[in-house]
Amino acid sequence: MKSTNRFFYLLPVYVFTLLFLFSCNRGEEIDPNAPLPALELFDQTYGQDPRQSFDVYLPEGRTRENTPLLIYIHGGAWIDGSKDEFLQFKPWMEQSFPDYAFVAINYRLYDFNTEANSFPTQENDVILAIEQILSELDEWNISDQVILAGGSAGGHLALLHGYKHQPIGNIQGIIAFFPPTNLSTLYDFNFLTESGLREILEGTPETNPELYQSSSPVSYVDENTIPTIFFHGTVDNVVPISQSEELEEKLIQFDVAHRFITVPGQGHGFDPDTYVNLIEEAAQFIRENP
Repeated sequence: MKSTNRFFYLLPVYVFTLLFLFSCNRGEEIDPNAPLPALELFDQTYGQDPRQSFDVYLPEGRTRENTPLLIYIHGGAWIDGSKDEFLQFKPWMEQSFPDYAFVAINYRLYDFNTEANSFPTQENDVILAIEQILSELDEWNISDQVILAGGSAGGHLALLHGYKHQPIGNIQGIIAFFPPTNLSTLYDFNFLTESGLREILEGTPETNPELYQSSSPVSYVDENTIPTIFFHGTVDNVVPISQSEELEEKLIQFDVAHRFITVPGQGHGFDPDTYVNLIEEAAQFIRENP
């Protein structure tokens, strides 16, 4: 009897608790004004190869109307590196691009041992990744305003896609750090670039000129080229600053909105303070050239 009495004594407490929890859950589900929480999605796939993946960083309060997307492409001479490179820039990107979602992509790398994944594998993977990303915009609740960014080989791939395949993703602008822009003129820079490009592009600029040309962003600059901001150190001994100077000449020739910033005394990679300032310069440029 004592057990039964205790049950009936506590019954109102149980009922009140259940009603309270139920009402809270219902309120959360039907509140149309509640902002979406921030969300991170790792190793999302866009193909069968393990390298064909990307990470997604979605901000709190995102909407289809007001949350643009910045896609970051890593460097590594097309033979190394990963999407994790973005993590070192993420805090600075979030500071300068506060309303943006970000995606960092991997792509298949050239393998010197097996000779797999020669050009244009990397170019094609960027296309596949962007197509998959576009198919997710509704689910992620972000807009279709897309900016491409990347450093070194990633800057090359961002420029190549934005200039050659701009309609795929309707790319609105490009941010590039110390990018290769003309693989034919880069070929003779030093022994490493010569031997590397000869393998990755299956020949030299003389024996395989079509591939060198079709893989070079400068080949696709015209009056319709999208706004571009790019940065290069004056003592870069991996990708010479002449690569960015060539790009600037072409952009001037076709009166393309651009900004080229040289970084005195720095090489292939900048110090943290410089990155912070340049990323803010990039954000300002993108805002001024929608």
